[in-house]
Amino acid sequence: MTDLEAALRTAVRGEVGFDVTSRALTTMDASNYRRVPLGVVAPRDADDVAAVLEVCRARGVPVVARGGGTSIAGQATGTGVVLDFTRHMNRLVSLDREARTAVVQPGLVLDRLQRAAAPHGLRFGPDPSTHSRCTLGGMIGNNSCGSHSVAWGTTADSVRELTVLTARGKRLRLGQEWAGAPEGLRELVDGDLARLRTGFPDLPRRISGYALDALLPERGADVTRSFCGSEGTLGVLTEAVVRLVEAPRARALAVLGYADEAGAAEAAAGLLPLGPLTVEGMAADLVPVSAAALLPRGGAWLFVETGGESAAEARARAEAVVRAADVVDALVVTDPAGQRTLWRIREDASGTATRMPDGAEAWPGWEDCAVPPARLGAYLRDFRGLLATHGLRGTPYGHFGDGCIHVRIDFDLLTDAGVARFRRFSEELADLVVAHGGSLSGEHGDGQARAELLPRMYGEETVALFERAKSVWDPDDLLNPGMLVRPAPLDANLRFSVLPREPVDVAFGYPSDGGDFSAAVRRCVGVAKCRTTSAAGSGVMCPSFRATGDEAHSTRGRARLLHEMLAGELVTDGWRSTEVRDALDLCLSCKGCRSDCPVEVDMATYKAEFLHHHYAGRRRPAAHYAMGWLPVWLRWTARARVAPVVNALASVRPLAAVAKRLGGIAGEREVPRLAGETFSGWWRGRRRGAERTGSGDLVVLWPDTFTEHLAPSVGRAAVRVLEAAGLRVALPPTLLPGRAVIGDGTSKSALALLTARRGRVCCGLTYVSTGQLDRARAVMRRTLDLMAPVLETSAPVVVLEPSCAAALRTDLPELLHDDPRAARLAARVLTFAEALERHAPDWRPPAVNRPVTGQTHCHQHAVLGDAADRRLREAAGLTGELTGGCCGLAGNFGFEDGHYEVSAACAEDQLLPAVREASDGAVVLADGFSCRTQLEQLGRVRGRHLAEVLAEALEGE
Repeated sequence: MTDLEAALRTAVRGEVGFDVTSRALTTMDASNYRRVPLGVVAPRDADDVAAVLEVCRARGVPVVARGGGTSIAGQATGTGVVLDFTRHMNRLVSLDREARTAVVQPGLVLDRLQRAAAPHGLRFGPDPSTHSRCTLGGMIGNNSCGSHSVAWGTTADSVRELTVLTARGKRLRLGQEWAGAPEGLRELVDGDLARLRTGFPDLPRRISGYALDALLPERGADVTRSFCGSEGTLGVLTEAVVRLVEAPRARALAVLGYADEAGAAEAAAGLLPLGPLTVEGMAADLVPVSAAALLPRGGAWLFVETGGESAAEARARAEAVVRAADVVDALVVTDPAGQRTLWRIREDASGTATRMPDGAEAWPGWEDCAVPPARLGAYLRDFRGLLATHGLRGTPYGHFGDGCIHVRIDFDLLTDAGVARFRRFSEELADLVVAHGGSLSGEHGDGQARAELLPRMYGEETVALFERAKSVWDPDDLLNPGMLVRPAPLDANLRFSVLPREPVDVAFGYPSDGGDFSAAVRRCVGVAKCRTTSAAGSGVMCPSFRATGDEAHSTRGRARLLHEMLAGELVTDGWRSTEVRDALDLCLSCKGCRSDCPVEVDMATYKAEFLHHHYAGRRRPAAHYAMGWLPVWLRWTARARVAPVVNALASVRPLAAVAKRLGGIAGEREVPRLAGETFSGWWRGRRRGAERTGSGDLVVLWPDTFTEHLAPSVGRAAVRVLEAAGLRVALPPTLLPGRAVIGDGTSKSALALLTARRGRVCCGLTYVSTGQLDRARAVMRRTLDLMAPVLETSAPVVVLEPSCAAALRTDLPELLHDDPRAARLAARVLTFAEALERHAPDWRPPAVNRPVTGQTHCHQHAVLGDAADRRLREAAGLTGELTGGCCGLAGNFGFEDGHYEVSAACAEDQLLPAVREASDGAVVLADGFSCRTQLEQLGRVRGRHLAEVLAEALEGE
């Protein structure tokens, strides 16, 4: 233990982390920069903060305050001690409805404040797109704005008082009329009044530099406002009194379509006199194909929100906006759910913009320049020209009404030549912004990305004044040094420089990343949507973070550890790293990040890859053998016809406890009962009885391990429904090699029976989820051999278990990327609902006419989609919505020893409350075996597959 660590442990009551994991999680924010801290402290209160400052000041160690870690200019990284306010100093201290104020701690997430204020008809005005994870302290440090700034201004406009600690431990309460000003600040201002009155551009989004002009006497000598946007370089915030605004009773959203972004930009300023709440812009390049149909015609759009005392008033104002705008097409939405759907398209742009349409990487650095709104169109044209001159690409979007533009640019930050071009472009763009009367930063601050260029905006003498102000507040340069004043070069400390230059040898193909695992890990840019404390709507990501609240168990945290593993500087033992292993241990492999993360990080795949290398040539945990090889054990049990014996033994508690201990299974878990007759056994008996019907399209029904051995009732129900829809149902062949007859489960050739090997298809999911990728590949290749006759037909493959369907759609082609049959089989996979919709379009399901509750399977949400399921439920009269999130069992995860508490917490996040709150007579839908098992074991409720519900209704007709 170092002297610094020991002193901090003695001085503070909060957590002190100098371990590899704690440091690795804070090496980066959402910028291009990386710094390795000495340690991390999570203070419990202001006294802890003061103690940290005292210890660090005595040793000359810098201190960096950090909130959600979503800063885009590098200001939330540092080489000293990082203060993490999100763990303890995250409370809403009080809320005064009459005064319209709230007292908050710096680690409070904005959405929590908004939820608390909403019942009083109030809200905090600024709302960045990261509102579900950014903190009030971070917003004050950056003077954040968000989409409603045209109505309610910046964070500086919304702060009344601030309580801060200076680097030398003095507690100040900042306000107007010099309240709380440190000694020497007033003298500094009085000595340079002329410069402060003339040297600052007048525009709504000037965030760059220190707001020293707020200290002018005619502006109320507002020390609070001047502190906002100082990026943790002047003092450490411990509490704030913020102003709340009255939220409109009703809102409407006008989405205005324009031919291109220039047209949208030029129109934005003209809409401001109409008093909109937002004027946001984005171009078609940032809109996913799946979302494009939701928008009106055009190549770029303005999102203009209006408010009113009633829905009619809000709509009338939105329609007035449409009439005043010269548009290609327009859409007015008053439904709150519809508005949220459209706003998510805009909010996800911060992540979507990190990939160009061709998949090339794009990076921040020039994320948020701002110019006067009336000059935005001209600026964008010049900006596009500058990009072309340097051979760069980027798609602007952002706060068009305030003249603030966000953009990610496809800089090459991996080579010396690319970094040199990044510098040249940055210098020329700074000059262009200044020529248009703008600010280098219009929202996210200067940090390291732009601070070096501030002399081009303000001039050397004003920047020297900033340095003097910094010295007044922090004479020892202890707080966040290298930011804003006396900055590090904009091309130093780039986070990519430590990554390996040659591709890492890996098992998966990573087709979207050119086969490069480093590029896959680089996908995480730190926007931290995975750190939300509640899954939005049908969202899934990230259940383990919501259960633990620990950054290490978020998608971003795991990606950071993988980044450091590849870098080899902090995490030094590569694939053998216990730090990475432990962080991945609570990843449920739900694949929620694959769809919910704006840049489609696929942590389930990265986990499987890591486990494959981590345990190569070594003994694995017992659960990997017990549950990874589950298909083998269940097939052996079925062949030996000992399922009743196994069930009987499992019901004897002492025997079950021993078996669970040996198999690495959580003691709290009940062992699921095996079916007395397998699904394929039932199918063979049915075939002998010649019960098959149907004359329509042939569909091949996949007998997954769970349906085959644990829930054959689901398979029987699916056959009943598919045949009722007129389809011909078959099962995959079971003989290798040769020309097995599809669906017979055997062969009609005596010679084939004598010479062929018998086998069963398997998606390999259990081997993939436990990282046994060599075994998974062998199983998958055998499956492709068995499916060869099917692949020669046009028959679809219907998979009832969502996790198995997802494995066939994604894991199969990505793991067997060298076998063209894998992609062909993946393209054939359909869900139960998709098969009915595509191959029996005229069939109408029986009328169930009951409400539903339950959960959309996480793999279905992330990989397969549930649109067909929704339409099938609607046609059957099954009303209501299923929840998002993850059930928490997630295949082997919830059964593994040590995972029970997190598994149960995940179930309590959305699934179990939804079931408890469901109306009487509601059908509990759960297509996944894991989901049904979790419902049964934790909720004592029977969940059913949609096929079972429809089959039962057919029997009643």
